[in-house]
Amino acid sequence: MDDAILPGSFGGDKSKLKDDSKLECKICWHVYNPDEGDDYWQIAPGTPFSELPEDWSCPECDGNKNDFMLIDK
Repeated sequence: MDDAILPGSFGGDKSKLKDDSKLECKICWHVYNPDEGDDYWQIAPGTPFSELPEDWSCPECDGNKNDFMLIDK
């Protein structure tokens, strides 16, 4: 996904992320918080979004990882 099309999207560009970045699903508004991890996918607390597996998707709606929106900079 390109910033020109959807500003704020992650789009697979890990350079946009910090270890504590929170991202929100553009479909269902689920927020991935690295402090909490992800129980559904058995992701440990403290795991940055940039270190999630490539096949990870939204635990609420199965939205694509690359379509998540950065909500803090």
